[in-house]
Amino acid sequence: MNFQLQFCGATEQVTGSLYVVRAGDSTVLLECGLIQGGRSSEKKNADPFPFPVEDIDAVVLSHAHIDHSGRVPLLVKRGYEGPIYTQNATRALCRIMLPDSGYLNEKDAEWENKRRRKNKDKNKNKESWKPVEPLYTRADAENCLAQFRSAGYDQSITIAPGLTLCFYDAGHILGSAIVKLTFKEEGHCRSLVFSGDLGYRDAPVMNSPTRCRHADTVLLESTYGDRLHRPYDETMKELTDLFETARAGRGNVLIPAFTVGRTQDLLYLMAENFDKWGLENWQIFLDSPMGIKATETYGEYRHLYGAKLFGPDSHLPDLPNFHSTLTTEESMAINSIQSGAIIIAGSGMCSGGRIHHHLKNNIWRPECHLAIVGYQAFGTLGRKIVDGADEIRLWGNNYKVRATVHTIGGLSAHGDQADLVDWYGAFENHPPVYLVHGEAHAQSALAAKLRSQFESTVTIASHMQTISI
Repeated sequence: MNFQLQFCGATEQVTGSLYVVRAGDSTVLLECGLIQGGRSSEKKNADPFPFPVEDIDAVVLSHAHIDHSGRVPLLVKRGYEGPIYTQNATRALCRIMLPDSGYLNEKDAEWENKRRRKNKDKNKNKESWKPVEPLYTRADAENCLAQFRSAGYDQSITIAPGLTLCFYDAGHILGSAIVKLTFKEEGHCRSLVFSGDLGYRDAPVMNSPTRCRHADTVLLESTYGDRLHRPYDETMKELTDLFETARAGRGNVLIPAFTVGRTQDLLYLMAENFDKWGLENWQIFLDSPMGIKATETYGEYRHLYGAKLFGPDSHLPDLPNFHSTLTTEESMAINSIQSGAIIIAGSGMCSGGRIHHHLKNNIWRPECHLAIVGYQAFGTLGRKIVDGADEIRLWGNNYKVRATVHTIGGLSAHGDQADLVDWYGAFENHPPVYLVHGEAHAQSALAAKLRSQFESTVTIASHMQTISI
């Protein structure tokens, strides 16, 4: 039977998820994510897709994070007219995140054109130059949303002749899904299970990932395949100490956070530990239009998780000193606060968004604190800060890093090595597994662990590799 998988992205790197599934005469694109990790890496997003767009019959997304969904508007812009299948809540989040991504593309192009024009004038270079075009615009992103189709968890739907799709709860963010594709042809049946991004047991908000029992091939993420997260109690102590130290130092606390997932975890933990962390002495700002809208979506889909993030009749976190700053003017007003502000802002890897403005106003101040609460991809500004950069560059200017930097590892929305091994171990037949979404050292460590514990066939996927399922 013709049931194949080709790896077109997120091989030996964390971002840019992109896989082609061929089932009989049908071709399905599994994921369509942006490559993230610095200007040189992100330029690759504009390259032609490594397959004819007109060959794609359907698209399947595991969840809404931009490194899994962010090239969908580009795919549609380049001619794709078919359905895009997601879990119900993922569809709702993509309605927020994709237009925002388009808006950021427009702003990036605007800034780059301004920079080039300034350099041309400064150097008296009279040669003509071609303006940079955004990868896609907000209008492009809004245009693709009509093609979305959604389904609930544990609901099998047919997406191509002989090919069925079923989403299971991945426990990563709202609507995140483990994807199972089952193909039947001429009396034969084969299945592919893609982990998507897996959460972990006892996460603050989300449920534990669903444990699958059978697959013929497993596609497994490996972001934290080489490490264990800090114990939960240690993470809570780190946060307690952070707020106590920052309060004594009379500075602000900056928290760059992914607007979907990490932001909601933080708000929940702040509400749960309000007295313990002395948060009555702070003003808490969610300075992210997308994060505000995403939090409201968490309220609308609260039936998908057990944590009590909101009051019974509210879509706002249960925090008395909480402020959601939607407008640019509200955001700019925060910069006048020299002490006592906790500012949660995107982006989570400091690669754009309002966190840049807060870094500009605080990173050089020794009394301030920067809490890194999620994975920082190689090449991003966040990774440079975590790796000990003495200064950072924003809008053409250099700023000394004098604020105290805290790396809070226990708040990742990704499962660690133990979680990944445990999830794979639930497969009773221990099927062949291909590792994606991880840096080389993380994948090598996870591969060794799976081989030794289960004697499984483990392969680190390579770019453009094709396998039979």
